[in-house]
Amino acid sequence: MEPQTAKLERAIGTIDAISAWSGRIVAWLILPLIAGMTYEVVIRHLWQPTQWAYDTSYMIYGAMFMLGAAYTLYRGAHIRTDFLYQKWSVKTQATVDAFCYLFLFFPGIAVFLWLGGEFAWNSWIRDERTVGSSWMPIIYPLKAVIPVAAALLLLQGVSEFLKCIHALRTGRWLVVHKTMEELVSREP
Repeated sequence: MEPQTAKLERAIGTIDAISAWSGRIVAWLILPLIAGMTYEVVIRHLWQPTQWAYDTSYMIYGAMFMLGAAYTLYRGAHIRTDFLYQKWSVKTQATVDAFCYLFLFFPGIAVFLWLGGEFAWNSWIRDERTVGSSWMPIIYPLKAVIPVAAALLLLQGVSEFLKCIHALRTGRWLVVHKTMEELVSREP
């Protein structure tokens, strides 16, 4: 294997490992979501509804949804027009993907990162709370998830673009969906 290809594959593997780990960590947010919703259902039938359960559940679910986007991209689970795409050659697929990443994905996610960062920062500075609820919970941690999710998604986009470069060079897609054990025990 030539040195450039090895470096490319190592960079892709590193970025993919970050996305895999972040996705698996974010998946654990399902436990407090289930606990909160279960508590709400039980207490509603025994006594009265809580004020906090709805707000907490949409914040946790929103964080899961946003932070899981990079992992979803890593796993190739975002929506695509496969009925056309699967009939193309690997080099055509890679060319179209690379074009879309360069001219659509990266600019859009970069703007999302920039504006989301400003949005979150302003929320933290103001100690923003949601006024749609009587207990007025803090909202800035949820807003801080926006730039973090955008950064993770942008990073995984770099990996996907590098995979396109690899496919254009070699005529085959790099297989990257490894188990956690393979990601952790990768040789240097």
